[in-house]
Amino acid sequence: MSGFHEILLVAVILLAILFVPRMMPKRIENKPKQPPMVLSRKIRLAITASFLFPVAVAGFFQPWREDLVPFLYVGLGPVVLGWLVFWIITGRKK
Repeated sequence: MSGFHEILLVAVILLAILFVPRMMPKRIENKPKQPPMVLSRKIRLAITASFLFPVAVAGFFQPWREDLVPFLYVGLGPVVLGWLVFWIITGRKK
């Protein structure tokens, strides 16, 4: 008999999750709408360079044929380091 009670309890919990929020009164929140994130020309250039630089380095080092470690140091390392420095600098300005 305990199996039936467990199934019934799960069904009641699911029904409560579905119907209780609908019965609650709606809150009207007057939050100012934030404008969509606008990327400046410098940021778009940085994102593009962050994609193209590792692709060019991968073409030179060919990590799929040789060792992967030099590609990680020369190809992805500067990109990750650059974005980390950018993140730190923008965090200090704000």
